[in-house]
Amino acid sequence: MTKGDAGDDYSAKLDLCLTDGIVKTGGGIVLGALTSVLFFKRRRWPIIAGMGMGIGLAYANCEYELNPKKNSA
Repeated sequence: MTKGDAGDDYSAKLDLCLTDGIVKTGGGIVLGALTSVLFFKRRRWPIIAGMGMGIGLAYANCEYELNPKKNSA
């Protein structure tokens, strides 16, 4: 593996992390807005909570993708 291949692999992982973050954050906002409209009389906090959960999930997935745990067997 050359240095250029390692950089390309890392760049591809970062692209996937960014895409995952956008999708999960957007999904959290949509679900939060839907919950807000249906159950909480259009309050703002379900939207913010959904967005936070989406960002948290994307961060956890990206952290695992960039730093996988190695089995010590």
